[in-house]
Order: sequence, then structure tokens, then C-alpha cells
Amino acid sequence: MSLPLDGLSAIVTGAGRGLGRAEALELARLGAAVVVNDYGQPGRDGSGEASAAPAEQVAEEIRAAGGRAVAHLGDVSDHEQARALVELAVETYGQLDVLVNNAGILRDRMIFSMTEDEWDSVIRVHLKGHFNTTHFAAAHWRSRSKASGGPVYGRIVNTSSEAFLAGSAGQPNYAAAKGGIVGLTTSTALALAKYGVTANAICPRARTRMTEDVFAGFEEPQDGRLDALAPEHVSPLVGYLASPAAAGVNGQLLVVHGGMVAIVERPRVAVKFDAAKETFSFDELDELISPYYADRPPNETFAAAEVLGLKRG
Repeated sequence: MSLPLDGLSAIVTGAGRGLGRAEALELARLGAAVVVNDYGQPGRDGSGEASAAPAEQVAEEIRAAGGRAVAHLGDVSDHEQARALVELAVETYGQLDVLVNNAGILRDRMIFSMTEDEWDSVIRVHLKGHFNTTHFAAAHWRSRSKASGGPVYGRIVNTSSEAFLAGSAGQPNYAAAKGGIVGLTTSTALALAKYGVTANAICPRARTRMTEDVFAGFEEPQDGRLDALAPEHVSPLVGYLASPAAAGVNGQLLVVHGGMVAIVERPRVAVKFDAAKETFSFDELDELISPYYADRPPNETFAAAEVLGLKRG
């Protein structure tokens, strides 16, 4: 019996640990040949010496299960290393069909305390990293489409975050990067649709090295049940979005965790005001807008349990 991703090749960035590892294993389980990319630094802030070990361990795990995989040690925030990553997939498997962008780091700080380097480094790895790999993958698919005279197979799955949707007081760099990734995704979806390529973004919740502080206090089950925050709850959606079955899903944002998938609508206008004359006066704006917000609940920061949809153990 054929598998959903038989004959397809995929890149998963940041695949040495956590979400990326689960996603790479899932794509391989569904039949894809995988390039496992990870820069291998031990610190979740991007600190420490780069190492091929995490990527190679996951690649070996895939091969041991009968799949095909190669490891790639590379920093996707570096334009030329991202080029080499895409070229490795094409040279190894003949072409690239699926790109899953997952690599990221955290350097949390309140906005008034954040340094320029803390801002730049997170934007670089998350947002520029997504752009770099997408740029070279898109060029590959466009070239193939022109050569064949028709659409080709291409899937992009990007990783955003609910830090973009709900806000995250101590993560202005991370929230901004994740919001930028959604904009990159929708733009890419529009640009590449005519070539047969889709681009979607997910907002996953999972207990990983990057979220160990966020989920501190949410107990893990001790009775053998799968943790509601296990990355294995996220990876099936990535497998689906990478598959032919998801051909009609493009430019979408989906929240996924613990056996739940929610499709997020694009922002809608809540209320509209028209000027009585050619343009608004200050007093007219005050009369129209201020009462609207006066009648609404205070814009308080979401409590952790409300944002996470979880109860503390």
C-alpha cells in the first residue's frame, strides 16, 4: 500500500530536537525522503558550538526504521548555507517537494530591557531563516515549472506562534518574528500558487527545549498517556499539509496542539466609522471611538491558563 508522501522529498529545519524532530519522523513515516537540518547548538538562545550530532541522530533514526534521510549541519539564517541546504535536497533526491521551516531560538526580554543583538538575532534566525530557505525552494519550483510548462508539486509549512496571536510581554522579538512569518506565508502562497505550490503556517503548542519555561507547572501524565503538549500532537498536521490531500489549503494559519486543530480567520473589521464631512475632526473621533472602547472589557493580558487552554497540575 502506498503512503501519502511516497516519492516525495522534504527538508525540515531545526529537526534535531523537539518539534522539528517529530515532524521529520512523521514525514518519513508517511513515505518522504528527508533532509534533517539542524545547527546543533545546545543553548535554546543559539549559544554553544554547532554540532552535526542532533541532525545525524534523527537521520539515523529514520534510516533505522527503513526510511531515507540525510543530515545537514547548517545555519538557515545564513543565505548561502540555506542555498546549500536546498541544493543538498535536490542533489540527493533529484528534486525538492516539501519545505518545513521550524528552526528558531529564544532571547526573551521585556521591550524596555532588550538589547539590539537580542532583537536582531531572533529576527534573523526565525524570519530571515524562513525567508532564506523559502527563497531557494521557490526558485527551484519556479524553474521546474517553467521547464515542464505547467504546475509542479510544492509544499511549504512555516512555524508561527500564538505569541503573535495573543501577545507575549517578554518576547517582543519572538512575537514580531512570528507575525512576520505569517505575512511571509500569505505573500508566498499568493506568489507560488500558479506554480502548484502551497504555503501555510502553523501555531503549535508543544513541550520542547524552547518552551520549558512556558509550560513549567503543567504536569506531564504519569500513567503512560501521551502528554497533551507532546510534539507528536503537532506533527500529523504537518504531514497532512505536506501531502497531496492538502492541495486546496493555501495561505492559511492553523493552531494545533493536544488533539486539536483550529483554523484561524484573517482579521475582520469589528466596527466602521464614517466622517460626517470630508475628513474627521479630533472631537468627532473622540465621540465615535472612545465610547466603543469604554463599553468593552479592559484589554488585560491573558492569564497563562487562558492562553494555553490548560489547567495547571
